[in-house]
Amino acid sequence: QVQLVESGGGSVQAGGSLRLSCAASGFTSSRYNMAWFRQAPGKEREGVAAIDTDDYTSIADDVKGRFTISTDKAKNTVYLQMNTLKPEDSAMYYCAVSFRTFGGIPFDYGMDYWGKGTLVTISS
Repeated sequence: QVQLVESGGGSVQAGGSLRLSCAASGFTSSRYNMAWFRQAPGKEREGVAAIDTDDYTSIADDVKGRFTISTDKAKNTVYLQMNTLKPEDSAMYYCAVSFRTFGGIPFDYGMDYWGKGTLVTISS
């Protein structure tokens, strides 16, 4: 059974950094695309970053240069390093996996499994 468990969220001041982790287990396919999404209150969920098993990485334009995605395959863990955080980065951040769509950030309907999320709050 696929499980995705996020951690690392919290409250920081603008300009600060956070690193989110997503521990994955139960994958039956050796090819997959891991992505981070976020959803702020009253807004649609949006893709933030993705990395697939070919190490193809994608970063959304509004966080490019501030966020990076990486993976530790030995630990089955994906990280989202978030620097120079802004209040508008405040959201629930979700980890998700797709076994169908590769080479970029899939639309949320292209993801197969989701974690429960971790809350990020940035104060000004």
